[in-house]
Formats: sequence, C-alpha cells, structure tokens
Amino acid sequence: MVALWLVDGVPVRLVHEGRRFRVSDMPTRLEDENPDLAYRLGFTGWRFQGTGDDGRALMFVVRRAGDEWRLIQTYD
Repeated sequence: MVALWLVDGVPVRLVHEGRRFRVSDMPTRLEDENPDLAYRLGFTGWRFQGTGDDGRALMFVVRRAGDEWRLIQTYD
C-alpha cells in the first residue's frame, strides 16, 4: 500500500517506503492505455514519475483497490 494524494482526481504526490515523492511528469491513466481490459477487470490506475527530495526519480504504477492505492510496480 502507498499513500497517494490527488488534486482534481490526478496524482500529485506519493509516499513509498517512508519517502515522499512529488509527481514530476504528466500521469498516464492506465484505463487510457487499455480501456477494454480496464473495464472488464474494473480497475483504476496511474503510471507516473515521482521525484524525491534528494532528486532521485522513479516510475510508479499504482492501482486503486477499494479505498486504498496499491503499488503494482516501480522502476528507474
């Protein structure tokens, strides 16, 4: 689980493993990439780059699970 903050429904920051990241690119809705699959599986998610206070940037893929956001993947 990650803590994700949204503004107008779009991610703006995230806390992962105790580190805060601000969203530093234009988030991509996972539903926009494969709307048929998203509809069938009933999921909502995002892919975005987050940059930490130390300048390190990671890509995050998150998916909504009930009232929580779950980290699906992270990579450099």
